[in-house]
Amino acid sequence: MKKILIANRGEIAVRIIRSCRELGVATVAVYSEADREALHVGMADQSVCIGGAHPTQSYLNIPNIISAALMKGADGIHPGYGFLAENARFAEVCLEQGIKFIGPPAAAITAMGAKARARSLMAEAGVPVVPGSPGLLNSEEQIYRLAEEIGYPVIVKASAGGGGRGMRVAETSDQLGKSVQMARQEAGAAFGDDGLYLEKFVEGPRHVEFQILADEHGHVVHLGERDCTLQRRHQKLVEETPCPVLTEEMRRQMGSAAVRAARAAGYTGAGTIEFLLDQHGHYYFIEMNTRIQVEHPVTEWVTGIDLVAETIRIAAGEELGYDQDDVQPRGVALECRINAEDPEHDFAPCPGRISGYLPPGGMGVRVDSGVYPGCLISPFYDSLIAKLITWGRSREEAIRRMERALSEYRIDGVKTTIPFLRRLMGNERFRKSLVDTSFINSLTE
Repeated sequence: MKKILIANRGEIAVRIIRSCRELGVATVAVYSEADREALHVGMADQSVCIGGAHPTQSYLNIPNIISAALMKGADGIHPGYGFLAENARFAEVCLEQGIKFIGPPAAAITAMGAKARARSLMAEAGVPVVPGSPGLLNSEEQIYRLAEEIGYPVIVKASAGGGGRGMRVAETSDQLGKSVQMARQEAGAAFGDDGLYLEKFVEGPRHVEFQILADEHGHVVHLGERDCTLQRRHQKLVEETPCPVLTEEMRRQMGSAAVRAARAAGYTGAGTIEFLLDQHGHYYFIEMNTRIQVEHPVTEWVTGIDLVAETIRIAAGEELGYDQDDVQPRGVALECRINAEDPEHDFAPCPGRISGYLPPGGMGVRVDSGVYPGCLISPFYDSLIAKLITWGRSREEAIRRMERALSEYRIDGVKTTIPFLRRLMGNERFRKSLVDTSFINSLTE
């Protein structure tokens, strides 16, 4: 590939531009009217305005993005994460127009995007799944019968869901009807699809995901796991690798399951297989993210593999060039998401102009960001300002570096999550890794 259009904005657009530049590939940035002064626009070799501030007018506007790619002669389109990254129709349109979609085939996106279908596919491939409905729920009678068979508590999930939307827990049969009704309404409003499925609610789990890479020649490897347990309302705040509670045997089993999952989906590119790990060491597939993940830098640091560059090479038809035994992670890496939010007021978004900005540095510190002094944090988009990543020879060293880096980070003009993250790093339960997916909520509610 000689030229790639980046169908995204913010820090991930900047991140993709950097890898393209190292590969000698020219870049085209697209931007909305609200992002005219955005960092990624100035960094790219070329740029095109694709519409108004609202995402539906710009970053979700497939015709405008494709027109920009054709106008600038782009060979490929990298979607990053969010927006159109997991939109199968977008991948199909790219193919129809002779532009390489830098991601998995549309069929894989479709198969893994429908959660109920993905669950069935994984079960057929021998990947452990949470006990639950074999497909979509069709009737009220079926819902109550399955819940009794599985045993309470149960969780109702939107088949087209993501980000915690369209999910409701029912502790008893009396709660189930209302949970189904609320989940269906939320799913229909958020995704235009009110299909639901039912699962056993796994109490006190950790969220562990495995990074996979698959080329177009049949080679599939995993690059180890990331522990994403520290979440607030299903939104990740802190990620780390390796997972501090996995044994080598558990890592081997889960990694093998992740590779089987990718093969079963006919997958190519970078993706993640996400598991719930219960308190007894049992793990269950919950979903596959068919894109690069926000937290990919921690895996890059311990493996030395540029995941963005790998997605571009794979899309260009290259082989991975290494097998599973060649992947030897080293050390521990943490990532904190720095958001323009006010932790003292229920993490309310805080858009505004950044009047001062001084990121941390030093050994073992990396900052991925798309901001600069004077730039505007827009109310139209995600509140992510930056990702702060630290590496250490041990988990304790990585945490100490994160504490130091957070204390150095200065962002003026908007409220951020930095004060909350500093308190979190010093929390005794976090330091001892005595946490589950409800831990952050217990601190903030």
